[in-house]
Amino acid sequence: MPDGSALLLFSGAALALLLVPGPAVLYIVARSASQGVRAGLVSVAGIHVGTLVHIAAAVVGLSAVIVASAAAFTAVKLAGAGYLVYLGISALRGGASSFGSSPDAPERSHRRIFRDGVVLNTLNPKTAVFFLAFVPQFVDVDAGNTTAQVVVLGALFVLIGLVTDGVYALAAGRIGRRLRRSSTAARRSERTAGVIYLGLGVTTALAGSSS
Repeated sequence: MPDGSALLLFSGAALALLLVPGPAVLYIVARSASQGVRAGLVSVAGIHVGTLVHIAAAVVGLSAVIVASAAAFTAVKLAGAGYLVYLGISALRGGASSFGSSPDAPERSHRRIFRDGVVLNTLNPKTAVFFLAFVPQFVDVDAGNTTAQVVVLGALFVLIGLVTDGVYALAAGRIGRRLRRSSTAARRSERTAGVIYLGLGVTTALAGSSS
């Protein structure tokens, strides 16, 4: 078990990383703004189930394999980039409908929102790099079971992430209420989200394994 000072330092570093908007935060904000706070919180749950996948992978050493193997890293990176592009195209094609601007507008089911969140974060190779390169710095070999320490640090990361991402979801949900009153604003916001998704997908695909 990491000592108190290590946990405090890790919490501060994890908080700083989680507050920086990335694909996961963008996904949460888009879903919360388009379908309300409940949908946003469902997306938060999906994102962090994806984080649990990375924690499990780190425990069994798969993260190390992905990072060490250029081919494996590239495969995961391109899969994640492809999924971001898919979400971007879906947002652009959905237009105002995905913001529920009319009573007849179709909305994504909570099951689909959750699934997309899981897939999005599971296919994020930078999360694997985080758990391989960052988390071990806070593991004390002399303190005992290193696997248990990784699990504890991973669980702490998830708890902090649930709080920070939950705040993003609540804030976006409030803004979304105003957007949904205007079909023009809704359409523009969804298109903006789609363009950002596409940009993130292209950036992820072009990024090197050292990024």
